[in-house]
Amino acid sequence: MSRSRRHRPVSPFPQEHGIDAMRVALPHDGGWTTVREHLLDRLRKLSAAELDAKLAAGDVAAPDGTPVTGSTPYVGGRVVFVRREFAPEPVVPFDIPVIEQDDRILVVDKPPFLATMPRGSHITQTAVARLRDELDLPLLSPAHRLDRLTSGVLVLTKHPRWRGPYQQLFAARRAGKTYLALAPVLDGFDRPRDVHLHLTKEHGRHATTVEEGHPAPNAHTRIALVDQYVAGGPLGLYRLEPSTGRTHQLRATMSHLGAPIVGDPLYPVQQTVARDDFDHPLQLLAEQLTFVDPIDGTSRVLRSGRRLTIAGAYHQATPPSDNGARSD
Repeated sequence: MSRSRRHRPVSPFPQEHGIDAMRVALPHDGGWTTVREHLLDRLRKLSAAELDAKLAAGDVAAPDGTPVTGSTPYVGGRVVFVRREFAPEPVVPFDIPVIEQDDRILVVDKPPFLATMPRGSHITQTAVARLRDELDLPLLSPAHRLDRLTSGVLVLTKHPRWRGPYQQLFAARRAGKTYLALAPVLDGFDRPRDVHLHLTKEHGRHATTVEEGHPAPNAHTRIALVDQYVAGGPLGLYRLEPSTGRTHQLRATMSHLGAPIVGDPLYPVQQTVARDDFDHPLQLLAEQLTFVDPIDGTSRVLRSGRRLTIAGAYHQATPPSDNGARSD
């Protein structure tokens, strides 16, 4: 770890709702005479009156806690911290059960509709923010990510010293991932099949695109239909095992095959869904995660306790099929 990284300035403000104050590094070059002038240019969402109110309230400070005022001189290379304003967010009405934890990692069973980490309009209602706040773990950070609509096993690290080894585990694809999904029945998937596609996601677009006939596939998923039943139509329970981690890989792949996952508002056609409509979750579950721990070498097998909504109801009412498939 570099010297500059070890001595990174720490915020004088406590976390609020599991979110750190905004860190603003002052550039070495620029024509500003006061910190206020720079912040007015930098924080475009704040009006002059709003910024002045924050300065007057002591909501802008140096790392040692010294308040920044309207006349504080600008010095390039220094850092200031700004307390955040939080826009109202619909509360995701689901708990985040802990699967297991130790001194290094926290493993949880993420519910649908909860983003992994703060981004865009989802800030306080994210797994990281809520868990930091609820469990008093201010340094918690994700080792990998699950889509906001996807539920299941999520691994987080408790301290920055462990972040690198566990994040690298996922970046290097050394973790085995098994998902379950509900989607229309496809012919020819009663035995596992490998599906190779080339997926692209342009900046600013919500959906991932499949490039037909591309000579260099970048997304591989093993897919097997493990059970099927009728619930308003023929539905299949699929086991999905991705060996790559492209954005929306499973959702885009199943839609491309002609079997969009139940409850998906984006594939194949984007639909407008209210932010507080929690009645129709995406039927995609990160059901199991396996890896060799990068610190102590133990084998980890982490399983979700969740059930896909329709599959759970089906298996409660129907004896197991001969192939022994399970929704858990």
